Amino acid sequence: MKRIIFVLATIIASYVLNAQVKTPQPSPKSTLTQIVGLTEVTLEYSRPSAKGRVVFGDLVPFGKLWRTGANANSTVSFSEDVVINGTTLKKGKYAIFTTPKADMWEVVFYTDTDNWGTPENWDANKVGVLVNVDPVALNNAVETFTISVGNLTNDSATIDIAWEKTMVSVKFDVPTQKAALASIEKVLAGPTAGDYFSSAQYLFQSNGDLNKALEYINKATSMTKAGADTPFWYLRQKSLIQAKLGDKTGAIATANLSLAGATKAKNDDYVKMNNDSIKEWSKK
Repeated sequence: MKRIIFVLATIIASYVLNAQVKTPQPSPKSTLTQIVGLTEVTLEYSRPSAKGRVVFGDLVPFGKLWRTGANANSTVSFSEDVVINGTTLKKGKYAIFTTPKADMWEVVFYTDTDNWGTPENWDANKVGVLVNVDPVALNNAVETFTISVGNLTNDSATIDIAWEKTMVSVKFDVPTQKAALASIEKVLAGPTAGDYFSSAQYLFQSNGDLNKALEYINKATSMTKAGADTPFWYLRQKSLIQAKLGDKTGAIATANLSLAGATKAKNDDYVKMNNDSIKEWSKK
């Protein structure tokens, strides 16, 4: 009986410990992803509400560094380098801190994003960009704190921070033309040696068209830059294709080239694989 009571008590205790009460968060988290040109911009922040309070100049004092939201740092991530006020901000994730004033706001993009609130020790070296922007008075009050991406063009957008009857906007430029031209040039230039190698490897491993695989691997090896050694793993793959096609003589010759490259690179795995294959293919 005591054992049954003990087991029941354990089960009940476990249930109580694992049970979680779910209630609405006073400042719910929001995540927004927006494509600007060819750059992905992601905002993550918590959203407090005014609830009848005077926000700027009271709840959020003027002239004091503000976390810009609630709870953990409000952050913005850029998939490409962007330009803000003439300064290049490297791609990555940044905390957004602000110092609101009646006639001007300082907006800071800070590399340390792991603070709860503002940093205990401010480090000027972690400031990616600091920009001064003029606040805009809104006709209609914004009840819930909002950060959004607005004014989209192919080459720029703004990060808009709005609450109560105030909004500030920080413009950023994205490298759309540069990225688009790079993409065009890459596609029009045709497949790379790596593309041909991967295609040949796939056809070999999947028992596909071996003649097509040999064609692809030959293209891959022929694209080696002048003065550079053909990658020994390319040659290894070619030897395997040749052997599977029944060309043992050609496979051995190619494997010897791969062996030389692997030996030079001190890659013991490929040295062994080539030696083993040459030995096997040399059998009558």
